[in-house]
Amino acid sequence: MSWATSNLSQLWKIPSTRILLANSKLPKGSSLLSATEIRATVCFCRKMQTQTYEIVNGSYVPVAENKQESPAEDKNNVKLETVGAFQKLPMVMPSVDILYSAIKKSKRISPTKGIVNAAKRERNKGARQLDALMKELGVPLRDYLDKFPNRKYLHPYERSLTELTLGDGNYEEVLGRLNALKKKVNSVGKEHASLCAKSVSKREAEERLAEGIKRLEDIFKSEGKAVDDLLNIAKTLCAMPVVDLESPTLCLVGAPNVGKSSLVRILSSGKPEICNYPFTTRGILMGHIHLNYQHFQVTDTPGLLRRPDEDRNNLEKLTLAVLQHLPTAVLYVHDLSGECGSSPSDQFVTYKEVREKFSDHLWIDVVSKCDLLKDSPVFYITEDSSNPEHIEMEQYRKMGPPGAIHVSVMSEKGLSELKSTVHELLISQMARIKSQNSNPETLGA
Repeated sequence: MSWATSNLSQLWKIPSTRILLANSKLPKGSSLLSATEIRATVCFCRKMQTQTYEIVNGSYVPVAENKQESPAEDKNNVKLETVGAFQKLPMVMPSVDILYSAIKKSKRISPTKGIVNAAKRERNKGARQLDALMKELGVPLRDYLDKFPNRKYLHPYERSLTELTLGDGNYEEVLGRLNALKKKVNSVGKEHASLCAKSVSKREAEERLAEGIKRLEDIFKSEGKAVDDLLNIAKTLCAMPVVDLESPTLCLVGAPNVGKSSLVRILSSGKPEICNYPFTTRGILMGHIHLNYQHFQVTDTPGLLRRPDEDRNNLEKLTLAVLQHLPTAVLYVHDLSGECGSSPSDQFVTYKEVREKFSDHLWIDVVSKCDLLKDSPVFYITEDSSNPEHIEMEQYRKMGPPGAIHVSVMSEKGLSELKSTVHELLISQMARIKSQNSNPETLGA
């Protein structure tokens, strides 16, 4: 075997050719390999080291290499399934503040030192100021686009909130306009900075600088409404209550003006508005209960009217979104006094639909304003006593659902019983949440 062949065998056994060549000691009297021979040997070895094998049943089997996902792929695979994304939104400045702050900062930019020629100095100054203006306008826009989350990565509850409070597609539409504005600012800024840099005289450079500033200012004034719309969106979303998915939550549900908000004030720290007209509650309001060093949540929701789900307004859909996407127990409030504006029969139909739809929720029924109930229940002219559910309806109109707790905020009747029952219910809800967390397969149940 020749000396070159022997060294080729050694190169094949050692992964790093560089280490071999650095440490190899040639025998005295041996002639060195030529540079061409060394390059050929190294290339041959590198080509051979392309496949990994493992031994399976005495045979060599190729091992498939794991492809490492790129950062872009990792970002696309991210799913945000925890609530609280709206509290991480950046502070959005009004468009007029961004514009005039950017113009002010860009005018402070001076030309590069050492340029003696007046025309060159003005060209340099104009190009630098336009580039600075472009960046001062574009950086906030880019920051907003990066920090406002993609709606499809939000928790289903917060995804529903954006749709129902902002309107379907409005969130994405505003972010789309903001992205278009950022691209336009960058494009126009680069164009005018380039034109300014190519000016042949000081006067021409000054004119092109003024033109560039005016063009960017006009664009931002005409299309900067996207920034102001995003500011309003941020205010709306940041005002949304944060729900802790690990804490038991009691959701008060019922027709409008049945007394849900009054009960939230009694049961928790929440202070919702209380007025004698429908849909006082314009969103999801949160309160908290602290009992025996335990923390619970209470939500006041907009009232539900008797109508099909497809005809419900966004306020009613908010209530259904809470029940659908959050692990809540339900306190359903009924008003049989005739004071709320919804007939007992309408409340009864809505109640049965909601109870059937969310039958897996822990549940308490409460009849409010019991001090106003009369011996003979209020009868609405629209109520049909000939329907097949007449007997069940008659019982409901007198006493509410079976097992319902009768309470009065005015006389405080039944409030102690209600608080005790709510506490027991929330303890049960806590046990259910812990059980679901320990058994991931049941989380979607």
